[in-house]
Amino acid sequence: MSKRPDLRYERRLWKLGIDAVAGVDEAGVGPMAGPVVAAAVVFAPETFISGVHDSKQLTHDQREELFTPIRDRAIAVGVGIAEVNEIDCLNIYWATMSASRRALSALSLAPGHVLVDGRLIPGLELPQTRIVGGDRKSFCIAAASIVAKVTRDRMMVALDAIYPGYGFAQHKGYCTSEHMQSLAKLGPSPIHRRSFWPVAAAAQRSLF
Repeated sequence: MSKRPDLRYERRLWKLGIDAVAGVDEAGVGPMAGPVVAAAVVFAPETFISGVHDSKQLTHDQREELFTPIRDRAIAVGVGIAEVNEIDCLNIYWATMSASRRALSALSLAPGHVLVDGRLIPGLELPQTRIVGGDRKSFCIAAASIVAKVTRDRMMVALDAIYPGYGFAQHKGYCTSEHMQSLAKLGPSPIHRRSFWPVAAAAQRSLF
């Protein structure tokens, strides 16, 4: 497993007197079905939870095991969601940015600084720092990645019960071979992203 995230970025800000540092990350950019979910997490200075890592580096069980300690030990957690209709209307990039702003707005306190994974959040009035690969470097961003991923995965399991046959509980909307086969067989569901080409192609085929 790769080097784990630490507190180096957070400590630079804490030393400046900025106690409330929020880490922001998202889950669900790549799937062809379901929402994109962003999370923002703020910890008290020097809080650290062993095992926290980029959610993609963890198993399902590891993420679930860490989810509750993160929520319990954080001083604030916010979640923002952009649904499929917004993704199709805006595109996935702008929908993700909207979800990130919503996650920050959902925090019970206003952070003094925001650490974001990869891309700055347009239109954000809070000071922010972009960290490339931040979910593998910054503890609070990694924690946010876990909250976002677990929240979205649970949503997809619930949606599987509403739209059976597609396997959402297993692949979570990602473009697996099983998902492609069910999409070809059943056509798009209401939670498929029609702006994504495999879904658009399946929708076109279902017209004939």
